[in-house]
Parts: sequence; structure tokens; C-alpha cells
Amino acid sequence: MLSTVAKILLTSTAIAPVGFTYAWVAWFSGDKVFSGLAIVASLFLVLVCIWMLRYAKRKMERFNFSVATVEAADRENMGFLLLYLLPLFTSSFNSLNWMVWVPTLVIFAIITSTGYSYHFNPLLGVMKWHFYKVGTPEGVTYVLITKKELRHASQPLIVAQLTEYIVIDVED
Repeated sequence: MLSTVAKILLTSTAIAPVGFTYAWVAWFSGDKVFSGLAIVASLFLVLVCIWMLRYAKRKMERFNFSVATVEAADRENMGFLLLYLLPLFTSSFNSLNWMVWVPTLVIFAIITSTGYSYHFNPLLGVMKWHFYKVGTPEGVTYVLITKKELRHASQPLIVAQLTEYIVIDVED
């Protein structure tokens, strides 16, 4: 249950930049109310992300994690960054087809939060967290979220398990 909640929170906080982008476009299109609501919602998601990271570091069960292979996964962000910036390329905020955008974002969130697909969270990148695809000696691949720059697989780690296949480095 906790891993499902963590995955939903991690996924939902990843859309905070979309809210800031829409707020920017709405502001300059004269829709100050929508702009304000988008900023408030995005700031709330940023706070949820910070809370989730603190909760993981302080409250979740810690365990030693052995890594056999390491591959940087931060580069997965380019496709998502284009999605986040797409509203800036519209001619007018009022021309956005909300009947398409809202269901698309909801479907994206559901698929990402219920599947094993890897998702990039730009908020974590801004907070200097890195993403790595790591393989264990048992042959299982995880996404590791850490502030460390991993240079070799033999580096010892203490992690908490956010979701079934996502672990976060909780070592101080």
C-alpha cells in the first residue's frame, strides 16, 4: 500500500512544472485566475515532493543495497521536458483544447503510477537528486534515486524502497 502511495505521489509531483508552464501562458493570455490556481497547485506539489523525500529519509525502513551494475538515467528527461514546455508554443492559451489535454494528463498519470515504467521527475533534478538504473547481484534492475554521483558499482548504499522497483538513497 505504501509503495502505491509513494508512486502516485512521485508521479503527481512530476507534473508541477506543467502547472508552472500553464500559469505562465495563462498569465500572459489574461487569465489571472487560472494562472494563480495553477501556481498554487504546482507549489503544493513541490511541497508534497519535499515531504515525501523527508518521509523516506526519516521514516521508511532502511536496508543495505548491493549494486552490480550502474547506468546513469538522468537523460530520460528530454521527452518529458518537451511535454512540459509544449504549452509555450501555442498561439493562445484560450486555443488549448482542454477536452484533449486533461484526459491525456490523467491517462499519463495513471499509466505511470500503475505500471513499472520509469518516469522522470524534474523536481528531483532541481533538488540535485540523480537517477540511476542499477542492477543487483541477483539480476533485478531498479531505479535508484540518490544525491551521490555513482562512479562504480561497488559503492555501498543504504536505501529505502519507494516502490517495487524504485529505491531512494537515505544515507546521511
